[in-house]
Order: sequence, then C-alpha cells, then structure tokens
Amino acid sequence: MAARLDHLILAVNDVPASVAFYVDVLGFRCEGERGPFTVVRVADDLTLQLAPWGTDGGVHLAFALPRAEFDAAFARVRDAAIPFGDSFHDVGNGRGPGDEDGARGPGKAVYVFDPSKHLIELRHYDE
Repeated sequence: MAARLDHLILAVNDVPASVAFYVDVLGFRCEGERGPFTVVRVADDLTLQLAPWGTDGGVHLAFALPRAEFDAAFARVRDAAIPFGDSFHDVGNGRGPGDEDGARGPGKAVYVFDPSKHLIELRHYDE
C-alpha cells in the first residue's frame, strides 16, 4: 500500500494554546499561517492544520516517535504538569507508559489531552 496521510485539519478552540502544546510540549514545529489554518509540522511528510473553528474535542491522534524524542516529549508533559495516563481510558492516572498496539505492532504509549480535549497518544516502538 502506497497511500500515506499528508495532512490533517484539526479544529481547535484556542489556536495559540494549541500551537504552544504541539510545539513546546510535543516538540513539533510551527510553520505559520496559510489561509484560515495555522500549520504545525509533525514530520517531513505530515502537517496538522489547526483550524479556529471550535470543537468539543474527541479526536484521537497517535504520534509514533523515536525513543529519544518520546522520552523528551514525555519529560515535557511531566514538567508542564499535564495529566497523563497509561491507557486511552485512564488519562490522569499518572502511570505510564503502558503497553499498547499500534500500526506497527506493540509499543509503549502515554495519553494526554491537548487544550481542545483531543486525545493525544505518544508512543514509541522497540526498534
């Protein structure tokens, strides 16, 4: 299969708070505004286009990171006192990483909510 996700439009409630989360906590890069969107570069071949449309949250995004980047992002989550958990249904239990399956099989994951209450999974694989 050759298809890949190129970009995702993500409705948010507070663009500056969302940019701060995705850049300062997760370690992604803001590329500025394009039309109604604020573009956050996740990887060379993936962007989030943050849309100021408002949302009730509920979108689940799972980001697979190399181990060192995972460790750094998880440290920033803890340093920022962002509630986290070891399972998608236990955000806030302060445990983790937990064992979860992903697109490439089993790995370690922690779960947090972004400022718009989207469920964010940070994961790494043992590779």
